[in-house]
Amino acid sequence: MQITLQKSDVVKQSSVQITGSKSESNRLLLLKALYPVFNLENVSNSDDSNLMTNALATNSEVIDIHHAGTAMRFLTAFFAIQQGRDVTLTGSKRMKERPIKILVEALQDLGADIRYAENEGYPPIKIKGKKFIKNKVSLAANVSSQYISALLLIASKLENGIEITLEGEITSVPYIKMTLSLLNEIGVETSFERNVIRVQPSANYHQPATLTVESDWSSASYYFSIAALSEVGTEITLSSYKENSLQGDSVLVKIYKQFGVSSSFNGNSITLKKEATVLEHLNLDLKNAPDIAQTIAVTCFALGMSCDLVGLHTLKIKETDRLVALKTEIEKLGGEVEITNKSLHLKTANNIKELVSIGTYNDHRMAMAFAPLALRVPIIIEDAMVVSKSYPTFWDDLKSIGFKITK
Repeated sequence: MQITLQKSDVVKQSSVQITGSKSESNRLLLLKALYPVFNLENVSNSDDSNLMTNALATNSEVIDIHHAGTAMRFLTAFFAIQQGRDVTLTGSKRMKERPIKILVEALQDLGADIRYAENEGYPPIKIKGKKFIKNKVSLAANVSSQYISALLLIASKLENGIEITLEGEITSVPYIKMTLSLLNEIGVETSFERNVIRVQPSANYHQPATLTVESDWSSASYYFSIAALSEVGTEITLSSYKENSLQGDSVLVKIYKQFGVSSSFNGNSITLKKEATVLEHLNLDLKNAPDIAQTIAVTCFALGMSCDLVGLHTLKIKETDRLVALKTEIEKLGGEVEITNKSLHLKTANNIKELVSIGTYNDHRMAMAFAPLALRVPIIIEDAMVVSKSYPTFWDDLKSIGFKITK
């Protein structure tokens, strides 16, 4: 479905309730499958989390997780330790192009029985669940943190736990720490010293009966962008958020100060307020928060700022090659962008073309990152319902704060 966002103004004071974090939800859903005694509240209503829930509940021998990359990685590890269970994990055409060899080889080193059903190194994969005896494995530290988290999530159910040695500079440390913190929350002992991560075996669960998922900071990023493009004095309150969040994308609070957006916490909510913007250029290393790169690049473009964003090497293996997609769509709008395999460089733009049709590339973040541009010019979003992957009510929530949207 294609939608048109007319040039809009947001309500001076508004509030939005955002669904639970997809990252936290998918980790906790897997842990709940391993330790069924606890309950979850505020679980993400995203497609990815729904697919994760259904995959963990089904007895089917073939499980299709569509575009859900997190589910593919986490479920590969989960089914590898389900003794006596045979499963084939498959997905969309794009999923079959997304590499999984590093995770598969790490699991095989531990004793997993996994084979490729089509192309070497890519889904679909055939998994025969079995008991692992080995507990030590090494892998490159700059790989997707989801590979590392997948191993950590099953580690407490291994007879001897796990010891992971990361070789080189570690990418996306906050996501690794999120996984470890959630393990700690359910009573699993962990350590992360230098480049070695250890998780102790834990047969039983004896922690709180209910765990509440914090709302998604990646989803909050679009409101930070909206606040940055709004009139001085505009306030947007978001819930439910913690000042001491486990999510790496909570760095938004610090980053968007540079766009003139202040943040204040009150209980379980955060209020964004637009103040003056004086910045002309932005330099950022986003290796620990790559999912907000699209939002930041579009914010800079809309404000006529230039930026140099680095640490983006994982964006090439997401739902699409996000660096190429950003360059293509910003240049359609009149911007000028240079990219490498791990960086994006945006030049200052003085004008934004109107009613440009933004391609979304089966990528939820492309649709949502470009939406705030409607505070500057009318734009068209192609395949707008792709947002259901992480934030199904996004367009309704934008309407509630003043966006004018037509189909």
